[in-house]
Amino acid sequence: QQVVFFFPASTTKREVRERERKTKAIPSTFRQQQQRGENHNKMAVVARISGMRKLAVAATLTIFTCSQGLLMEASKEDGKYPYNSAVVPLLSELVKLILSVMLLRRAKTRDPKGTIMTMDLKSVMLFPIPSIIYVMHNNVQFYTMAYVDAATYQILGNLKIVTTGILFRFALGRMMTRTQWIALLLLTVGATVSQISGCGDETLSAPVVGYMLGILSACLSATAGVYTEFLLKKNNDNLYWQNVQLYAFGVVFNALRLTWDDFFGENSGGNWFLDCTNGFTAITWLIVINFSFSGLFVSWLQKFADTIVKVYATSSAMLLTALLSVSFFGLEPSLQLFLGITIACCSLVLYFMPPDLPKEKNSVLPVTSAGHGGGSTVGGSGYGGGATPRGSGGGDGDKLN
Repeated sequence: QQVVFFFPASTTKREVRERERKTKAIPSTFRQQQQRGENHNKMAVVARISGMRKLAVAATLTIFTCSQGLLMEASKEDGKYPYNSAVVPLLSELVKLILSVMLLRRAKTRDPKGTIMTMDLKSVMLFPIPSIIYVMHNNVQFYTMAYVDAATYQILGNLKIVTTGILFRFALGRMMTRTQWIALLLLTVGATVSQISGCGDETLSAPVVGYMLGILSACLSATAGVYTEFLLKKNNDNLYWQNVQLYAFGVVFNALRLTWDDFFGENSGGNWFLDCTNGFTAITWLIVINFSFSGLFVSWLQKFADTIVKVYATSSAMLLTALLSVSFFGLEPSLQLFLGITIACCSLVLYFMPPDLPKEKNSVLPVTSAGHGGGSTVGGSGYGGGATPRGSGGGDGDKLN
């Protein structure tokens, strides 16, 4: 709104110019106050998410991810999938899209003003990028398997833990202590050790091309995760609206992939739209539902926690799956498996435990310490409202990197 002043006849030209200058400054000052208000509201929304709630979502994601491998193994017949496995990601993206639309509609009904949705085309066109990266990642995975065996492929896949940490630090600017870096390396070692069990002499003896493709696959996986976190946290938009954009493009790209297979791929001459549910059983539909809810949990963690929490949840699920396979599929327990689980547990404790405060003589240590995230968690994080229990407010004895 324009502010109009009526000046008396005796007002000098200098006074008129001064008042006009102050009038022009009003919109700029208002924008600054509005920006500060948006930042405050963004931090307030994240502050309402308690640490126990984040832990509960991460634990639920671990259980869902763990059950994925068991369900997929149970859906096999004679060692093969009786259905088109490429259809499962498409259906799961479609289910996630429908659920996000329903949740967004409910949010708008309950709080129309508080449900923020950015409709700007430049913002919307950032959301196809994760889908494109995942399509590239899936193709690189296919070519990697042509050069390496299954055991080597799993071991190379653990590199995404380290690459995620590197991108987390340099792409998002998130500070991590030296202890947290060591914890990530320990998680990588623990996951690798657990997978060495039963490997033959040819493990890790693949061509150089196989290693390069494995590293590229890990980098693409980490890039997709970190970029998705950036998208979800770049503004204060409603999470369900952001999910609608992500999953809509996911449906489109998965459908394009299946169409490509009908014309040029392994399903040449077929019609995926008519044959998409051929061979489906109750277990297959459980896999679709599992993938759908796992994706929703991941987006929630990336919005209100961070990608590192997701990495720990999925890595813990991998180790838990190996442990449960001993009971359900008769696999023999090995020393490597229990060593890997032990190392991963140590890594988990190291990463999330609060930093040690230096002890001085005749000094009283404070009961609590606030970080940059507004005090919503112990030593809160400066980005995302304290996604991890130990963030950028570490003690003097644990330097940030």
